[in-house]
Amino acid sequence: MYLEEAKKLGDELWVIVACSYMVNHKPKPVLSDDQRLKMVAALRVVDHAVLGDNHDMFRPLEDIRPDIVVLGHDQHFNSEELEEKIRDRGINAEVVRVTAYERCNTCSTGTIVKLIREKQ
Repeated sequence: MYLEEAKKLGDELWVIVACSYMVNHKPKPVLSDDQRLKMVAALRVVDHAVLGDNHDMFRPLEDIRPDIVVLGHDQHFNSEELEEKIRDRGINAEVVRVTAYERCNTCSTGTIVKLIREKQ
């Protein structure tokens, strides 16, 4: 799984949960930001979970100051461009993409909603 692979790359795993305001590449989350943050924070593999900033996606990185930024398979960023933007902010972090992904019918809120509608 993605987070387990990310955890192997460092000493601590910090997860930034994107706030719904900043989610533009797919439908808005059904669950509230706070609910999603609590769910991620409860995962055993996660050491720290924080909510992303409403206006500046780099602000949490400025607070955390990571050595490595890990992108998942579904994050639509160019790794090299992102690494350059992070360095412009004074953060010397390597950007790595982890492709580990476990496909399941209930891993996406959109898929869950679709399954519920089909059963009605």
